[in-house]
Amino acid sequence: MISHKMQNLVKNSSVIRAMFEEGNRLAKLYGPENVFDFSIGNPSVTPPEQIRTAITDILNEENPLTVHGYMNNSGYEDVRQTIAEHINHQHGTAFSAQNIVMTCGAAGGLNVILKTLLNPEDEVIVFAPFFSEYTNYVQNFDGKLVIVNTDPETFLPDLTALKAAITSKTKAIILNTPNNPTGVVYPAELLSQMEQVLTEKEQELSTSIYVISDEPYREIVYDGVTVPFILHYFHNGFIGYSYSKSLSLPGERIGYIVVNNDMDDFSDILSALNVATRILGFVNAPSLFQKVIAKTLDASVDVSIYQENRDILYQHLTKLGFECIKPQGAFYLFPKVPDGDDKAFCELAKKYNILLVPGSSFAGKGHFRLSYCVSKEQILRSLPAFEKLAKEIFHS
Repeated sequence: MISHKMQNLVKNSSVIRAMFEEGNRLAKLYGPENVFDFSIGNPSVTPPEQIRTAITDILNEENPLTVHGYMNNSGYEDVRQTIAEHINHQHGTAFSAQNIVMTCGAAGGLNVILKTLLNPEDEVIVFAPFFSEYTNYVQNFDGKLVIVNTDPETFLPDLTALKAAITSKTKAIILNTPNNPTGVVYPAELLSQMEQVLTEKEQELSTSIYVISDEPYREIVYDGVTVPFILHYFHNGFIGYSYSKSLSLPGERIGYIVVNNDMDDFSDILSALNVATRILGFVNAPSLFQKVIAKTLDASVDVSIYQENRDILYQHLTKLGFECIKPQGAFYLFPKVPDGDDKAFCELAKKYNILLVPGSSFAGKGHFRLSYCVSKEQILRSLPAFEKLAKEIFHS
């Protein structure tokens, strides 16, 4: 029999993945062109051509035993140094290879960080709405997730509520900006104020509170928005970065952790991250794609494709009567459900072959998430279906 913990996880398996499977089922019944699956954040923009070129060059030119072999658990030293220098150039920092740990995407990175930090019953604060897997990541290491609500109109963290939520058990806070599911980018002034709150609490409680920034969407931003660099604000800061979205490589599972130079217990934490990578079973990040990334750090996907998708759907849905913040980044809309019952609304949407995710899955009850990283053609085909859905929900 499987473990009690896994029994609960299986029972509460991801709603997003369930919707993905539902999309496959409906596509077989009605044809894929008649099913409008907005459930999962699977990038629809082609990876840059530099990726293919880099793969070919590495396989043709480098020693296969090196390309496919083991290395330090933190990753190839030259790759980490190249990434550190790239970050330094972008953000005016002073990192070296020792600040970087290569990981199996941001998800792998977050699990490595939490394994390093958490004792049983330690608390990790998240801001609702939030990516639902954070709950599982924290519970993996017997931590306790503490949910702090954001402002219902802006989805920005409520710092008064944050201050009240911090206890002697608080070990970390997870930030996600640009945010999944809202698309909100946290402004610099808010981050500066948050750091003041944390510093005061660290002094009051004689403890260290670590900020873990989950950053798969850093480059997916619109309208000239700039994403503040988290490590400029939080001395006890980590970044968990992924190339899944920025280079459309979700299946390659490649990313990295950055550890701030000013972090408390810096050396011990670096050692623990290195060990955690091994004992969690990752051993090391994928060797080929470490080398690919080092050659393609200046590559990017065409974000304007996502922006056009955002604009079409945002304008259409708001015209139909849905209330929604216009996303500044990522590739999700998070509109309000007219009657507040998000689960019933998403079930109703299936009547029109529209697959959406209830906001409750993100601790955002009363909303639904729509992932617009799909083809423009699918979006245009879906507009009449949204009109029928809106007519039923608003005029029934």
